[in-house]
Amino acid sequence: MEKSVANSTIKLVKEDITEQQTDAIVNAANEHLAHGGGVAGAIVRKGGRTIQDESNEWIKAHGSVKTGYAVITAAGALNAKYVIHAVGPIMGSGNEDEKLRSATLNSLKLADQYGIRSIAFPAISTGIFGYPVERCANIMLATTEDYLQQSDIETVIFCLYDQKSYKVFQRVFEE
Repeated sequence: MEKSVANSTIKLVKEDITEQQTDAIVNAANEHLAHGGGVAGAIVRKGGRTIQDESNEWIKAHGSVKTGYAVITAAGALNAKYVIHAVGPIMGSGNEDEKLRSATLNSLKLADQYGIRSIAFPAISTGIFGYPVERCANIMLATTEDYLQQSDIETVIFCLYDQKSYKVFQRVFEE
């Protein structure tokens, strides 16, 4: 499923984000860039230890990553060239919608800064962080559509791992 927005395309797929043939994939990261479980763990297992090593170096140099912000590393053995580590909100932490909007926006800005033309996002914060999938879909899709009005990014893929999340994103996408 896809639609055009300005000079870009937004696509929805039900696939494994580590298999995407994009310039970058987005990792739903924690503030310490400790990639042990969920999407982050899968990315490091598939892409190799270099992703965690670069993340550790970033943390040593800069400290933790604030919620709503994003940093970029190489992608190791993945098909992508980069991994953008976006720190989404933990449900109950306060101001979660704005933090998710910011994490999405900062990921897209990093993509433009690095000349990335295609990027794949997971449903940020909807796993162990407990963020509701429908709210996530509404915020991430709206933020992306707004941003693409003035961006050089050609393709944004929302890569959903399970059928339930895909169906929710699909319903929001069609509205």
